[in-house]
Amino acid sequence: MPGTAPSQQQKARGRRRRAAFDTPLGRATLQAAAVVAFFALWEIGVRAGWISAFLVGSPLGIFGLAFKMAASGELLSDTWYTLFEAILGFVIGTIFGSLLGLALWYSRFVARLVEPFIIAINSVPKIALAPIVVLWFGTGLVSKVALSVSLTAIVALIAAYQAAKDADVDLQSLLVSMGADKHQVFFKAVVPSTLPSIIATFRINIGFGLVGAVVGEFISSQRGLGHLIYTASSLYDLDTVWVGMFTLMIMGFLLYYVIDLIERASLPWKQSNATHQVQV
Repeated sequence: MPGTAPSQQQKARGRRRRAAFDTPLGRATLQAAAVVAFFALWEIGVRAGWISAFLVGSPLGIFGLAFKMAASGELLSDTWYTLFEAILGFVIGTIFGSLLGLALWYSRFVARLVEPFIIAINSVPKIALAPIVVLWFGTGLVSKVALSVSLTAIVALIAAYQAAKDADVDLQSLLVSMGADKHQVFFKAVVPSTLPSIIATFRINIGFGLVGAVVGEFISSQRGLGHLIYTASSLYDLDTVWVGMFTLMIMGFLLYYVIDLIERASLPWKQSNATHQVQV
């Protein structure tokens, strides 16, 4: 048909344009442009009087304050303190929860017995535990780490337990027919099949680790980004609040990228499968 060729050519040109940006450099360029445009529109709105600098802050004021705080070392000190709390809580909670979730595979009776308690614990907002955690562990580092552990452990436990339940039954039956005992089935079939789910949980738990650390600093702390944000918000210092929040965003992005690198190194076969997707 006469109209078919132009339509196909237009689609081909559109695909070529998308392909030009569908590269790491192209995507990074678009993302950077979006960020610059966001802050530029924000600053224009403040200077034009459309946006209240008192209620929202201004990008130039935020960047200037961030530079001063970074030069004085205050921002770096608070960032490292929060980062250490979050990583420690993430590592302890994820390892403990994953091991406990995998261990429940060994006994269906025990798993069914404790499952209602796991659901009940998971349904409780962990933020409500913050005052109790501070009373138990004090106002120091331990209480923030404990709060991060309470957020990350239950997520890791549920993910690992569900992944273990969904492990390939045919492969387990094959190993049993070949004379494998329960431990061998666990390490040869169950653990390898749960690794993708467990590592995928890292992406969620790294955010929960940060949430636990920051909330603990809100409750009681003299250091950290949570303390910085809480103190600044009490004084209506929006620029400092944004400095703390943007620092947390950057920290979360970098930690997410580290988790992505760990996943690529641990599960290269998963990455190769993900690159072979049907293009529609």
